[in-house]
Amino acid sequence: MRVVKEFVKDDIRISVFSWNNKYLIKFELGALEQTFKVSEMDVLEEKDLETFYEGLFFESVKNRFKEMGETLRKQLENI
Repeated sequence: MRVVKEFVKDDIRISVFSWNNKYLIKFELGALEQTFKVSEMDVLEEKDLETFYEGLFFESVKNRFKEMGETLRKQLENI
């Protein structure tokens, strides 16, 4: 597995890996994690991966983290 890029944006750690002809785009916020697998055939150049950490896609990732956090919190309250 090759590390393509790692950085933090809006408190979310973003790691991009290249593995088995796929890019793995991993978003981490605290104990929560989202990973997307994208075929290398669907991306012309590695710089095109930037569309995954900006705009509507990244906003959806942030909103999903809020939803995931709420779901986890509610479950932990019911234990």
